[in-house]
Amino acid sequence: MSAVGTSTPPALPVARWSGDWARPAADGPAVEVDVLVPTVGRPAELATTLAGLAAQTDVALRLVLSDQSAGQDAATAPAVAAMLRVLEAQGRPVTLLAHPERRGLAEHRQHLLDHAAAAAVLYLDDDVWLEPGALRRMLDALHDLGCGFVGSAVQGLSYLADRRPHETAVFERWDGPVVPEVVRRGTPAFDRLSLHNAANPAHVAADLDVEPGGWVPYRVAWVGACVLYDRDALEAVGGFGFWSALPSEHAGEDVVAQWRVMERFGGAGILPSGAVHLESPTTVTDRRVDAPDVFFEDAGARHGA
Repeated sequence: MSAVGTSTPPALPVARWSGDWARPAADGPAVEVDVLVPTVGRPAELATTLAGLAAQTDVALRLVLSDQSAGQDAATAPAVAAMLRVLEAQGRPVTLLAHPERRGLAEHRQHLLDHAAAAAVLYLDDDVWLEPGALRRMLDALHDLGCGFVGSAVQGLSYLADRRPHETAVFERWDGPVVPEVVRRGTPAFDRLSLHNAANPAHVAADLDVEPGGWVPYRVAWVGACVLYDRDALEAVGGFGFWSALPSEHAGEDVVAQWRVMERFGGAGILPSGAVHLESPTTVTDRRVDAPDVFFEDAGARHGA
């Protein structure tokens, strides 16, 4: 495995182009990745997220959208409905799930996983925009690295002028195979959490000077909001089935799942990321219970600021 993913010619589009939208749909290519999107009460952000997905024209994807919005279904908001129609016109299957009972973040993620069928699953939060080609890079990296997950850390572009060398100094490439590792509070690996603050991923990527289409794998503490899993690896560690041991109000469920996958199969981030955080206010306001505190006696992980 090379330390830098090789830049390849642009893949042929697998999404139907606009000249074919009104023609009878033929069977499309086999789905490579199920995109699992949990949403609640964020129609503007969700529409932006779906627009980014529609731009991933070089990946055969299926959208699985699980909605916990109260009152109005997310899919009925005009901008969201328009983007769903675009995905379907492109030949992308869309599965809409109503999941009104709120049992917590981990349960919602497990609910999505229960409806996945593809070999790879992308957990994408409803406030993340992906640049064209970002998902293809992630999928290529997952295949080339042969690990349990690959993450594209979200970056807040309002911080693009805010360089933080004291936070990015912990950056470390994966040179050689991605291997299992243990991350806990108090270990050097835990300090990597600062890499994903503000616009740090963009700053590190600029310093790497990667050719368009290429990518560099690096060591992470965990990755939030945009993570592509090998579904077999995620299910082998139980997925998010631990939700029943948590109160409905909690945070850090993604950390638990990723640490378990990393310990058995390894995991990596890739740069450039291409994932942009919309910087809307969080919907997770009660963080008194951090899931890693419950499941890992030697480390209560807290998200970086």
